[in-house]
Amino acid sequence: MNPYLVPGLVLVVLITVAIGAYGLRFARTTSDFLVASRSVSPAWNAAAISGEYLSAASFLGVAGLVLRYGVEVLWYPVGFAAGYLALLLFVAAPLRRSGAFTLPDFCEVRLSSTRLRRLATAFVLFIGCLYLLPQLQGAGLTFATVTGGSYVWGALLIGIVVTGNVAFGGMRAITFVQAFQYWLKLTALAVPIVFLIMQWQSDGRPPVTPPAGAVFPAATSVVIERDAELAGIGPVSAGETLHFAAGDPVPRVSTVDAKFGADWLQPGGDSGLFGTYSLILATFLGTMGLPHVLVRFYTNPDGASARRTTLVVLAMVGLFYLLPTLYGVLGRIYTPQLLMTGRTDAVVLLLPEAALGGGHLGRLLGALVTAGALAAFLSTSSGLLTSVAGVIFTDVLRPGRSGSVREFRLATLLAAVVPITMSMFVSDMDVSRVVGLAFAVAASSFCPLLVLGIWWRGLTDAGATAGILVGGGAAVLAVLVTVLGADLPSGLAEFVGQPAAWTVPLAFLVMVAVSLLTSRRVPADVSATMLRLHAPESLRS
Repeated sequence: MNPYLVPGLVLVVLITVAIGAYGLRFARTTSDFLVASRSVSPAWNAAAISGEYLSAASFLGVAGLVLRYGVEVLWYPVGFAAGYLALLLFVAAPLRRSGAFTLPDFCEVRLSSTRLRRLATAFVLFIGCLYLLPQLQGAGLTFATVTGGSYVWGALLIGIVVTGNVAFGGMRAITFVQAFQYWLKLTALAVPIVFLIMQWQSDGRPPVTPPAGAVFPAATSVVIERDAELAGIGPVSAGETLHFAAGDPVPRVSTVDAKFGADWLQPGGDSGLFGTYSLILATFLGTMGLPHVLVRFYTNPDGASARRTTLVVLAMVGLFYLLPTLYGVLGRIYTPQLLMTGRTDAVVLLLPEAALGGGHLGRLLGALVTAGALAAFLSTSSGLLTSVAGVIFTDVLRPGRSGSVREFRLATLLAAVVPITMSMFVSDMDVSRVVGLAFAVAASSFCPLLVLGIWWRGLTDAGATAGILVGGGAAVLAVLVTVLGADLPSGLAEFVGQPAAWTVPLAFLVMVAVSLLTSRRVPADVSATMLRLHAPESLRS
């Protein structure tokens, strides 16, 4: 076992707790806990948003997808980063000017509907739990991969640390924690990749997809996860250990879906244009519907600060996403055994030692990327838990934000129970795929609500409710069918597995159509509300 791993992980946890304790000194009121009293500067907020947004799907999942599927999945990092452009253009400043604390708050401010507010609360809770699951799953995977310990203990440890930080420090403390963790994650990927590229150069630049097929770069033992058929070897049983010498070809495993040879370099692949467009739509528009991202814009002092924050985030996130792709590419050369086990999400964790050897350098860099992975779970889970706890506090326990700090802490505990419990049973989830589904739900529910609510005065509460129920409900149903692994015909499976291409237009269409049919329900104060959303604060003071 790597002797630097445990000290590195303990150090990250201790620093996280220490920064949270420091932030606790400034957290006194419920406004501090919910939105940091709307006093976070653009630079701090941009680093915190970036730290929160770059989740297990970004740190581990993107590299794993590139390792497995190649060029066709590059739309994931592109869409994840480009989503902030849509947020900058359409949502950031007006949302801050609304004066809302949460997404359900915005629904009531804009459309004066308690029924819509309750519906938005339900969707925030669903998206938050769906997004939290892969963070905790990634934590369990990392713990099991690098220590050989139990997956359950890894997920439980992260859940407890995050719950404690949010419960005792709220948004004020989490802002400092997430800003630190962005720079830790960037360093954890940027420093090792320099040495990995130098090693690749030193090895004579071996091709990523050699014409004769992938080979093992060194003697390797592989434990088969499930009963399967191996090309050139025959049937093997779960738990069986296979030994390969350096230069042996990497056999294809019937139970692992992956691309090889020229197929790995071809965009589109089996998913076709429908799947590609659906993925682009989900990631590009889903960002503006993620509750834990939006709640951070409520912490800026004004709309102009929110817009500047978004611009900085776009640069910071775009810089980060250059790195996981390189790990996936180099993983084809140095960790091909992951294409046999299917645990491709572990490529970032295993690559430094696989490429650089088991010496001090390889182990130190391996410990560094593991610390970065831990920061990814902590930062994103903290943001998600804060947003879900805020909604439980303002809409379930104490409508109207009249409760105490103690009640916010109770809301945090309630928000954490379900995802932590569920994470114990989902160790085989594909991290980025599940996060992509969460984006599809957000894009099909809150994205149409925000875009139309901010830019179209004709939206009514009946139209917004119908659009969320039809578009968002269809996306939720598709997610449940996909996650539960229902056996569907190939054409229908693609339609359901990547639903954003039809659920997002459906939500917009229903919202517009029903609003036109119920035009008498347009709020009487819509002109004043639209002025509040779009006029700079200096003109209204």
